[in-house]
Amino acid sequence: MTISANSRTADHAIDSLFLERWSPRAFTDEIISEEELKTLLEAARWAPSSYNSQPWRFVYARRGSAHWPKLLGLLNEFNRSWAQNAAALLFVISKETMAVPGKDEEVPSYSHSFDAGAAWSNLALQAVRLGWQAHGMVGFDHERAPAELNLPQGYRVEAAVAIGKPGDKAQLPEALRARETPSPRNPLSATAFEGGFPA
Repeated sequence: MTISANSRTADHAIDSLFLERWSPRAFTDEIISEEELKTLLEAARWAPSSYNSQPWRFVYARRGSAHWPKLLGLLNEFNRSWAQNAAALLFVISKETMAVPGKDEEVPSYSHSFDAGAAWSNLALQAVRLGWQAHGMVGFDHERAPAELNLPQGYRVEAAVAIGKPGDKAQLPEALRARETPSPRNPLSATAFEGGFPA
């Protein structure tokens, strides 16, 4: 069975929610309410994690708030050029250690980035359910971000996310307009291998 959404297709029957999620750069000027943003974060809160350690943390700002200029200023020039129109920005952060049964002190977490990625995925899919889109990016100042976001020792900034309602691509620079469309995916045969990588 093939499902079509946003000019993409899936060779196997999956929920259309996964095909409706994409990463636009053009946004409307709609403001996201604190309640809606907290709903996205609530979805992230229910992600799975190793030992239920829940290593994800989020620092966020809505457009027009006192914290907006700081978070926007951490993005590189290219991402600032379009993310300035987003309704909200947030940074995904992970805790590098975790508590495990039988240990008196926290131990390094092998999966902190993986688990934070699961939380980000939940957030992005919840955004689709509410009519928003979330665009993840790693184009930000990796050196300045920990201090600017007041991170304690042992935390890592994983990514930044712009959230907004998809808007008219005409607002983008001409070079970006052709790219303002959902991206295709590699075939499953290129990414999933039974028993090991092909010889």
